[in-house]
Amino acid sequence: MTRIGLISDTHGYLDEAVFKHFEQCDEVWHAGDFGGEAVATGLKEKKTLKGVYGNIDGQDIRTVYPEQLVFMCEEVKVMIRHIGGYPPKYNPETKKELLIHQPQLFISGHSHILKVMYDDKLNCLHINPGAAGKQGWHKVRTIIRLVIDGKEMKNCEVIELGNR
Repeated sequence: MTRIGLISDTHGYLDEAVFKHFEQCDEVWHAGDFGGEAVATGLKEKKTLKGVYGNIDGQDIRTVYPEQLVFMCEEVKVMIRHIGGYPPKYNPETKKELLIHQPQLFISGHSHILKVMYDDKLNCLHINPGAAGKQGWHKVRTIIRLVIDGKEMKNCEVIELGNR
């Protein structure tokens, strides 16, 4: 069983409450727009961190984190990209990558819109954890926790961090 903390669009702001909410997590996955190395360093100091760069990230992040990650977590194939869209409105590059890799879990950020939805056509759970930072048009900052246990994805929890 692997407990995951999902976060995105921090834009240089890392709320201390994130550490409390991710305390029991084994790993943290960041879906891009870190907004600076300090956010990545802060997360890495506490947990194993996987992440992708976002459109606002500079070379400090882009040299460490790729545009896309595809990996196995237990028996679940995971794909993370910052800009992805959502079922069935994926951007063309993401749609191509989803068809190539056929993940069971696709995580994206960028829109600042919290979404947890299943794509029946691709047999894939799509999650966008919303935005944890203070920049953007979202009203409430959010993160997500979930558990991957073998082939199962379960116990998905949306956590509100407060107003932007």
